[in-house]
Amino acid sequence: MSSVEADPATTQRIDRPGAAWIAMVVVYVVWGSTYLGNKIVIVHVPPLLTGGFRFLVGGIAMTVLLLVWRGPSAFRLTRAQFLTCALTGLLLPAWGNGLVTLGQQNVSSGLAALLIASVPLWIVLLRRMTGDRPRPATFLGVAIGIVGLAVLLLAGSSAGSAGTSGNAWWGPWVVLLAGLGWAVGTFAATKMATPTNPLTLVAVQMTIGGVILLAVGFGKGDRLDVGSLPAATWWAWAYMALIASCLGFSAFAYTLNRLPVSTVATYAYVNPVIAVLLGVVVAGERFSPLQVVGGLVVVAAVVLVVAAERKPSVEAPPPT
Repeated sequence: MSSVEADPATTQRIDRPGAAWIAMVVVYVVWGSTYLGNKIVIVHVPPLLTGGFRFLVGGIAMTVLLLVWRGPSAFRLTRAQFLTCALTGLLLPAWGNGLVTLGQQNVSSGLAALLIASVPLWIVLLRRMTGDRPRPATFLGVAIGIVGLAVLLLAGSSAGSAGTSGNAWWGPWVVLLAGLGWAVGTFAATKMATPTNPLTLVAVQMTIGGVILLAVGFGKGDRLDVGSLPAATWWAWAYMALIASCLGFSAFAYTLNRLPVSTVATYAYVNPVIAVLLGVVVAGERFSPLQVVGGLVVVAAVVLVVAAERKPSVEAPPPT
């Protein structure tokens, strides 16, 4: 940011911090519940089709709402804006969520969420590679989070969803790779041209991500017997498509324009708390003492990262 001109996004962050943090809480809670939703659905539905139909339905629903609310003008995109939607659709719903769902065949919902704590590490590295200089306390917070992540990996894998392949060694690493996709997509969304209405970004993003996942899933031979699906699967799937996708992604897009990117990335630390609690209470998941320690270390790191990113920079001029 120039020393003369204030960044409009920065002004937005200062003008309405309360609304941004409400949206951040929505991301924390709603996305934290998606891991349990995945666990329920992939028992009966192939993982890539689980994510593909979820995002395609969510994207179409968001598109219809926008057309009714704002009209066709909401989807008048420049070439650069559409490319941003396409790229983040590939990196966030397709790569990020798709690989998480695949990994959950072999790890519990709570452990999958804890492993996504790698996202802030990638975010800080990307910021450093592009010339940004995160505060030392931010690096310290990420380092603490990575220590917790290492403890979780050393503690070993947890069983995946019933009826899946179980406890393969590659499950946790697939989830870590998903975290890389999420980090790149999150970072790119703050640097590239985006639609004026963030909900337009969400609608196009989810639709593109859903199409990619379905194309890959059907392309590799996945099939779905709709008539055999139990009611719980349908309810979980509907929640994932309409609540977790539409509401969660909308809140996420809102926070990206109003909070520091490293603060937004802390959903990767808070979501596991929700996921672990739901996994234990609803699905009966169990964690070893070492996994509990690793999880607590990861959660502690978010406090430091958020505190570091909320402090005003001593080098930047006050906004005008």
